[in-house]
Amino acid sequence: MSLNLPAGVRINAPISPRFDEILTHDALALVAKLHRAFEPRRQELLKKRIERQARIDAGEMPDFLPETKSIREGDWKIAPLPKALECRRSEITGPVERKMIINAFNSGADSYMSDFEDSNSPNWFNQIQGQVNLKDAIRREISYVNEAGKEYRLNDRIATLQIRPRGWHLDEKHVTVDGQRVSGGIFDFGLVFFHNAKEQIARGAGPFYYLPKMESHLEARLWNDIFVMAQESLGLPRGTIKATVLIETILATFEMEEILYELREHSAGLNAGRWDYIFSCIKKFKKNKDFCMANRGAITMEVPFMRSYALHLVKVCHKRGAPAMGGMSALIPIKDDPVANEKALAGIRHDKTRDANDGFDGGWVAHPGLVPIAQEEFVKVLGDKPNQWEKQRDEVFTAKNFLDFQPEQPITEVGLRNNINVGIHYLGSWLAGNGCVPIHNLMEDAATAEISRSQVWQWVVSPKGVLDDGREVTTELVHGLIPEELAKVKATVTAQGEDTATYDQAAGIFEKMSLSPDFPEFLTLPLYEAMD
Repeated sequence: MSLNLPAGVRINAPISPRFDEILTHDALALVAKLHRAFEPRRQELLKKRIERQARIDAGEMPDFLPETKSIREGDWKIAPLPKALECRRSEITGPVERKMIINAFNSGADSYMSDFEDSNSPNWFNQIQGQVNLKDAIRREISYVNEAGKEYRLNDRIATLQIRPRGWHLDEKHVTVDGQRVSGGIFDFGLVFFHNAKEQIARGAGPFYYLPKMESHLEARLWNDIFVMAQESLGLPRGTIKATVLIETILATFEMEEILYELREHSAGLNAGRWDYIFSCIKKFKKNKDFCMANRGAITMEVPFMRSYALHLVKVCHKRGAPAMGGMSALIPIKDDPVANEKALAGIRHDKTRDANDGFDGGWVAHPGLVPIAQEEFVKVLGDKPNQWEKQRDEVFTAKNFLDFQPEQPITEVGLRNNINVGIHYLGSWLAGNGCVPIHNLMEDAATAEISRSQVWQWVVSPKGVLDDGREVTTELVHGLIPEELAKVKATVTAQGEDTATYDQAAGIFEKMSLSPDFPEFLTLPLYEAMD
């Protein structure tokens, strides 16, 4: 299939059926325009990340920025939100896969975050087919027929769509402009915005986005400037776009108000992205001898540093007239085990009850079966109000609150094995094209795989990396456990009737990433280079 490409644009990937509907001349021209205008700034900001990390490795600790004090003390609010974003008590998330899109839209949730990032394995087919799927869904033309012949279509009442492009650190390796790879985020955003923004406006809900992995307000400023140019290019009023920022890095916590300020024309609030946040803490302080976290399961939203971060987010958002969105509950319904299922549902209920009482306006779930629980718990607190933006918090949080990384114990063999098992299982599925994977009754995505491998790495290098039975977590111990956990993963996958072809490779990647002397910044970067 031949494409009419703009000058300077090259695509090095197969063009499957209907991809030509997405990879049009004018859509790619917008991507190229955004790339040429903003790629130098993206690269400069990525360089600043590296420089900041070097300073932290040398002992610098983050704090609120003195140069932006006037923003934190200023009297300002974000621009008013459209009706479609006023009620977000339950938000469901998932990849841009066709059946998932239909189930999420039909779930009864107020909002659906359709994901080109952490819950999506970003091979070329998934990324472009995802664009096709969203184009159809926005026009109410999407359907899906399973192997049993059952057809899925959209209901009359569907969730409000929000779309998450990839983060600033990710490229789209199959597309170049003037010989240079384009940003994955600009590519995802540019295509979906070009093809769908006007259609969404006509239907009264959009274009709305979620923005991941930011580490500073300057990265938010870059997105804001991209939004301004994109709207001008399509002849849309400035401020039409609305975007929620995931606060999922420890550095962004110190710049929440500045991030809202930079995006104030286009802001739809902030979200507490808890799993990436834990990973970010481990990554940023990996060389700090005093830093060491307990088993992943012990790092709940109720430990001091996580609780401070969450309450500060509510305080900042409501001070600035913005929605405060709670993070993901990774628990999912459990078939054929009523006792375990009831325990999982109780965990979801506890999570949403806490968030609602703390002042959050809604929260995420990973499964349609959990939407009613999330809705119920927020309705108990909000009543018939769509949100609780008026609820103000008056706590004063300092750097000490955000950097109080407790608990350090327990670290157990069970926890170590779980990290290895989850990491291998997720990576094997990711390499096979599935980025959203139920493992041990949790819905796992790239963020939890990042926690798994980064915790193993940290426990090996930290003097505090000692199991509760007194054994040190060593390279040799991890080497010995990986084959055992790989065998368990293969047995599980085989019992589910799935292919195990990618799991030996996954175990090798996990071992290398967990035990490499130099900590790899993101698991997905080398993985993406290795995939087709």
